[in-house]
Amino acid sequence: MNHVEAMLQTKSWAVVGATDNTEKFGYKIFKALKEAGYNVYPVNPGINEILGDKCYPALKDLPIVPDVVNVVVPAKVGEQIMSNCSELGIKNVWLQPGANAASVVQLARNFDLNVVDQNCVLVELRNHK
Repeated sequence: MNHVEAMLQTKSWAVVGATDNTEKFGYKIFKALKEAGYNVYPVNPGINEILGDKCYPALKDLPIVPDVVNVVVPAKVGEQIMSNCSELGIKNVWLQPGANAASVVQLARNFDLNVVDQNCVLVELRNHK
C-alpha cells in the first residue's frame, strides 16, 4: 500500500498552517478533512479557532499525537515542523504542493518519516471513497 492510501486510512490528522481565511488552502484542507469524518486538529499559533474547533499553537500542544500531519506552511516553518514530528514520534507527514520544498522533504527523510510530497490531499480525498 502506498503512503497516500495508508495515510488516508488513518483517522487522526493535524493541519499545520490551518487558517480561518476561507480563501486559503489551510482552511479548505482542514474543512475537507473534517467533513470527510477525520478527527482533525488545526495548528497555527496566530489563530484561536477554526469552524468552531480550538486551534492549537503547536503540535506539542495537541491533546493527542496525530497519525498524520498535513503541512501547509512555507519551507522555513516546514523544516521546524519535521523536527517537531520526529521529536513527538509522528511518522506520517503530508506536504502540500507549495510546502514540499526539497529541504523539507530531505529533512523528513533524514528523520525517517513517511512522506507524501507530490499529492494534494483535497484531490486525494475526492478519489478516496
